[in-house]
Amino acid sequence: MPKLLKMNGWYWYQSGQEDKLETHKCGKWMYFFDDQEFAQKICEAAIETGACYECKCTDMEVQKRDTGVICFYLNGDDIENHYRVIDFMVQYDLIRKTKSGRYYNNSFKFDDQTRAGEYGADFEGKIKLNEFINLETGEHIRKGE
Repeated sequence: MPKLLKMNGWYWYQSGQEDKLETHKCGKWMYFFDDQEFAQKICEAAIETGACYECKCTDMEVQKRDTGVICFYLNGDDIENHYRVIDFMVQYDLIRKTKSGRYYNNSFKFDDQTRAGEYGADFEGKIKLNEFINLETGEHIRKGE
């Protein structure tokens, strides 16, 4: 059962293993939403299925916003955890697709990048979705294969 904390305009969901996240390695895959109830259910499911150790979603009421973001946290060097989160996101249709059905090549964002104020159109991720899945099919890609 996930532990829920409501804090600073966020709903935080913890697995009890969030101490595995390391400050300078930690980052997130993100999903943007406009349905608070859906976002909270997704966060609960992410923790319950073991996709990530910790996640959060915007508290739209407190932040007075019409949209929010879900952040699925993991260490950037934990390749198996990247696959767990990405598989979860694919399963729940949380990765946007182009009109042709191809997945967008989303970036993983390190928390150090967030703290440094790296946002917006100029943001360039160091880790991209196409390192893990074929953007056409959603099938796994293994480096070195």
